[in-house]
Amino acid sequence: MGSKNKLKRFKENETFSNVFQPSREFLLKDLFPLKGKWNSDFFKNQNPIVVELGCGKGEYSIELAKRSPEKNFVGIDIKGARFWRGAKTANENSISNVAFVRAQIELICKIFNENEIEEIWITFPDPQIQFKRTKHRLINLTFLKYYKHILKSNGLIHLKTDSEFMHGYTLGLLNGLGKNIEYSNHDIYNRGGSPEEVISIKTFYENIFLGEEKAITYIRFKID
Repeated sequence: MGSKNKLKRFKENETFSNVFQPSREFLLKDLFPLKGKWNSDFFKNQNPIVVELGCGKGEYSIELAKRSPEKNFVGIDIKGARFWRGAKTANENSISNVAFVRAQIELICKIFNENEIEEIWITFPDPQIQFKRTKHRLINLTFLKYYKHILKSNGLIHLKTDSEFMHGYTLGLLNGLGKNIEYSNHDIYNRGGSPEEVISIKTFYENIFLGEEKAITYIRFKID
């Protein structure tokens, strides 16, 4: 994508009522006004909130929001030029139960309050295979602590990935911690049993991975 297109999308994001782009410094000062108030001040209802981390173009957030109007959805990504597509689609189709935040995921506890979230989706994260990159892996001890803080009791986490490494690493970590793995499938399109929303919603990158004949994996778990 050219720099002119990125700048155009950044500018358009600023006009969208469903997009929030707080600075890192603002979040670190714990000043984000919707923290703890997403239901009352933005969605204007008390429906459960579902978060998609690393939402990319927002395909999952948008599709889940369309299928589940009884829930609210928030996509988080640091690349606003990507989720511009999801935000624009939501506006064009009057999908009012979805929002997007441009922020680094390690600041998630500055965006949501304790026990504010019902579910978390992590869709095709960078597996950060190199050991020195472990701290950036969206499933690690530090991030699990963040997720536990914002999730309600018995809250769910969904991990969908094309990385066999990420799938195996996550299962090993969760088993070692004694966490409740509700469901696991290492090849969702060739082994039955996965939830409908896991196999019927495909992201831009997922279609690329499928074209490369990569197996797509899925895990659903709790961290109480």
